[in-house]
Amino acid sequence: MSGLVLKLAPHERVLVNGAVIENGDKRTRLAILTPNANILRLRDAIHPEEVNTPVRRVCYIAQLVLSGDAKPDEARLQLMRGVEQLSLALTDHDSRAQLAAVTEALLDDQFYQALKALRTLLPREARLLATGS
Repeated sequence: MSGLVLKLAPHERVLVNGAVIENGDKRTRLAILTPNANILRLRDAIHPEEVNTPVRRVCYIAQLVLSGDAKPDEARLQLMRGVEQLSLALTDHDSRAQLAAVTEALLDDQFYQALKALRTLLPREARLLATGS
């Protein structure tokens, strides 16, 4: 995860390797220099009751790794299966590119990058579910 830059709003919270950190009164930029640090913006966190769609389920598994609630090796297998299942439904070029990015990130143990790529699929999934296609 070297080179990750977090831009935090005032009083925004972020989870870093299991510790919740809250920003102060001003906007802040943090450079995360430690490779493979587990980072999760709490404003982006999906709560268990919100895990009600296929993409959200896969996102949630990645999130569990970042929060320290799931072991990376066990979660990686579930995530890869989830990506495989999503690829059966999300067949457009952009979705496939994002799923390929997720797979690459998972193979490199970059769970934050995998979650980031998965989150881009949430609006597409919402549109598909709204139209019933």
